Amino acid sequence: MEEVIIATLWFATISVGIMAGVYFAFSAFVMQALDATGRATGMVAMQAINRIIVRSLFLPLFFASSLACLLLVVFGVMLWGSAGAWQMVTGGVLYVAGMLLVTMVGNVPLNNALEATDAGGPEAEAMWRRYMQRWLPWNHVRTVSCTVSLVLLIGAIAAR
Repeated sequence: MEEVIIATLWFATISVGIMAGVYFAFSAFVMQALDATGRATGMVAMQAINRIIVRSLFLPLFFASSLACLLLVVFGVMLWGSAGAWQMVTGGVLYVAGMLLVTMVGNVPLNNALEATDAGGPEAEAMWRRYMQRWLPWNHVRTVSCTVSLVLLIGAIAAR
């Protein structure tokens, strides 16, 4: 059982770190760069990113990292009181809530609304402003959640 926990912990830690980097890039410069290109160009580029990302390696990693973190929550609860257990539980819960749920409830509906908007249409300007005002704060939540989860999972590895 310990080998499974360690393998899951390492996979989760690496994949959470990758996800933190992806979200950090969008928060730190990608969205600002898209916005700086102008509404029409930024919208078309983000629509393309949203279409491509669901057909890339991002999506399997998105779900696999979430599953690994859920497993770590279960392992941590089962082994509560052992070295690294509270970090596994806290890091796993934070990742699932702050990354998976925020994505599903916050970012995906905004991506779908953006996709349904013609970048050259009359509602495009209002949609792009609304998208930038709402999508980016949700992405900041994902960035912070992933980063804190990463630190906790590293702590769990160190403790075990």
